[in-house]
Amino acid sequence: MSDQETELKLLRDQIDSIDQQIHALLNDRARCAQSVAEVKERYQQGDREAVFYRPEREAQVLRRVMQRNEGPLADHEVARLFREIMSVCLALEKPMHVAFLGPEGTFTQQAASKHFGHSAHCIPFNSNDEVFREVESGGAHYGVVPIENSSEGVVTHTLDLFKRFNLKICGEVELRIHHHVLRAGDEGLDKITRIYLPQQTLSQCRSWLDTHFLSAERILVSSNAEAARMAVKQGSSAVAIASDLVADLYNLNIVARNIDDQSDNSTRYLIIGDQDVGESGQDKTSILVTVADKAGALYELLQHFHNHNISLTGIETRPASPESSHSIFYIDFEGHAANQHIQNVLQELQSDTVELKLLGSYPVAVL
Repeated sequence: MSDQETELKLLRDQIDSIDQQIHALLNDRARCAQSVAEVKERYQQGDREAVFYRPEREAQVLRRVMQRNEGPLADHEVARLFREIMSVCLALEKPMHVAFLGPEGTFTQQAASKHFGHSAHCIPFNSNDEVFREVESGGAHYGVVPIENSSEGVVTHTLDLFKRFNLKICGEVELRIHHHVLRAGDEGLDKITRIYLPQQTLSQCRSWLDTHFLSAERILVSSNAEAARMAVKQGSSAVAIASDLVADLYNLNIVARNIDDQSDNSTRYLIIGDQDVGESGQDKTSILVTVADKAGALYELLQHFHNHNISLTGIETRPASPESSHSIFYIDFEGHAANQHIQNVLQELQSDTVELKLLGSYPVAVL
């Protein structure tokens, strides 16, 4: 045996030993998760189902993982591994059913898997309305809906649904959006006559398409998955603009990667459910506020946040009914509703507004 083979054998034996230790510890953790489930079920009150998923607890665990990481693995890679470990262990306690805006292969599905891990049962629905309805009826434990894209702005329809449904925001997840050119063959970008893509994708990739496919026909479809289906049906003269997940689902080749006009293109998603979420140490609160429609109404509203030194992270105006004399604002700000200074500003807002709806306090996105 050569010197190289001898050294490699020693290292591989060491890796095998470490793997055995990791395996044993994973099973120890899984047994602890099962014990947690037994304790929760033993002490659950009445007919109310025990709460197995604690967003604030998971956020704290992932933050500690990243803080103590010493490399060589990157912080986010280590956190991603622990995310999957927690997902598997949570499935032993209580399998999570998560509704998302479908069809299968959408970026929303990727966001759901990123937040809950791949052991959660993710179920596609045709609209955000259906996602909200499924969660409110108890058919799913949680839902995942898009709320804001870095280039396209706020998804206003999602905001309007919070006025119709009595659900709470339990978390958020941010997903980097990468669009690719997919086709059935691997011939590259030659002889392309048709491009299938959704309107939102066109808006995010227009400059790249104008440069590389100016003469090709652009056919708008309902989703990236539908674009892939049509590309498969049309053959090698057609391409779809979609994600790598869609490429895997439809067995398509990626012939051009990351064609987004903005390299930092990302979308923020909300996790909706029916539970109040405890403090994680780094939280955000969202509210819907209805005020009398008068000059200076927004200024007076924001003055309360300024007086209490609370930083806003987002504000969006929503229309009331045509005959209404009110204005509606969706506001995100730093802090948790359990904090005294947040309670103070909420009390002031309550007295100065027509209606205030607390949508939830939840951990700031970790991954």
